[in-house]
This record gives sequence, C-alpha cells and structure tokens, in this order.
Amino acid sequence: MRLDKFLKVSRLIKRRTLAKEVADQGRIMINGLESKASSNVKIGDTLMIRFGQKLVTVQIDSIQETSKKDEATQLYTVVKEEKIASEESL
Repeated sequence: MRLDKFLKVSRLIKRRTLAKEVADQGRIMINGLESKASSNVKIGDTLMIRFGQKLVTVQIDSIQETSKKDEATQLYTVVKEEKIASEESL
C-alpha cells in the first residue's frame, strides 16, 4: 500500500493530500530511509514521522484498504514518541 494512503487510513495524518505534503518534505522515513508519498509500506515496516517538535516512531501491524475510526489504531503500534530540540528543526 502507498505510504500516503496508509497514513490516511490509519489516521496518523487526517488527509491524504497532507500526508503527501509531509512525505514530500522529507519528514517521513520507512525503515530508516527517507520516503516519498508513493513509497510502498508493508507489515513490519517502521515509520518515523516528524510532526513539528515531535518525532513519532510506529510499527505497522496490519494493512487495510479502509478502517473505522475505532479500528484505525489497531493498524500500528507506537514504538517511541520524543520531543525534538528546537535547534534541530531550524
């Protein structure tokens, strides 16, 4: 499944267009490699997503074409969530 679609279906990012923008800015890594919105993800992959001053690392547990709001968090496991020092984000 495409990275931007997975982010939308899992509700890590609410809209697919926003997921594409974030990926194109180089703020998402799959298994340690910078990724584009069109990159494919699979079960077991680790995503590192930079949200402003926060770095979230999740592992993909399941892939589905659609999901309900209460099922979305079952698609991934949050491995780590950390704040980024302001010097790094400049």
